Amino acid sequence: MSTTSTPVSPVQESSVARLRNFGLGALFALVLLIPKLLNIRRDRHSWLAFRIVLALGGASLVILPLSLWNSWTAAIAGLAMFLAAILLPAAKPDTIVADTAAQLGALVIVNGGAYQRKTPSPDDSRTRGAQSMPWLAPDAAETVQLFVCPDRIWALDAQLHPLLVIPISQITSATAAVSGDNWILRVRWEDHSADFQYRGIFAEHLARVAESTLRGVIHPILPVLPQKRAATA
Repeated sequence: MSTTSTPVSPVQESSVARLRNFGLGALFALVLLIPKLLNIRRDRHSWLAFRIVLALGGASLVILPLSLWNSWTAAIAGLAMFLAAILLPAAKPDTIVADTAAQLGALVIVNGGAYQRKTPSPDDSRTRGAQSMPWLAPDAAETVQLFVCPDRIWALDAQLHPLLVIPISQITSATAAVSGDNWILRVRWEDHSADFQYRGIFAEHLARVAESTLRGVIHPILPVLPQKRAATA
C-alpha cells in the first residue's frame, strides 16, 4: 500500500503568509499604541472622547455589515470594540507626575528604563581620607523616568526622587543600541556617561523613543572654522 504526500497549494501558502504578516503588523501597531493610550488615559476629556469613538466604531461595525452585506466577522469585531469601550476603566490622571513636571519645567517625559547609579563606598572613604575622591560602588538598578527640560534632563525614580541630572548643553551623544537581549541608551556628556537599560518585548521601542527625544533637544556642536592666515607683505 503506497502513501502519497499532499502538496501544499500556493493559495494556502499565500494565505498563511498574509495571516502571519497581518499578525506581525497588528503586534507592531499595538506596541506603538500602548504608550499613547497610557498618555490619553491621564486626561479625562481625551479618554472619554476615545471611549466614545471606540463605541461608535464598534456599533457601526455591528449594524452596517448586517444591513449591507453578510459579514459576521466584522460584527463580532464591532461587538468586541463596543464592549471594550464600556468596560474600559475610567481616566486615571497622574497629578503627582504632572505637578513634578510643571515644577521642573519639563517639556516631555519619557521612559528611562533601569538606571544603575553609583554612590561612594563608606569603607573606601575612610581609608583614603575625606579630601580624596572615594571609590564609586554601584547600587541596584532602579526604574526611572526622564524629565526632559529646556536646559537639563532629570532622571527620577518611582518616588520621583532625582537620581541623575544631566545638563543638556554638555551632552555630546545619546545612542540606543542592543546589548544581548536588552537595549541600552547611553548618554555621554563631558567626561561622564550614563546607561539606561530597557528589558522586555518593548525594549527597542522605548529605547528608540528616548533616543529620538534626547537628540531633539541636544544642541548641535558647531564646527570650528580655522582662522585665515594674515596676508604676508
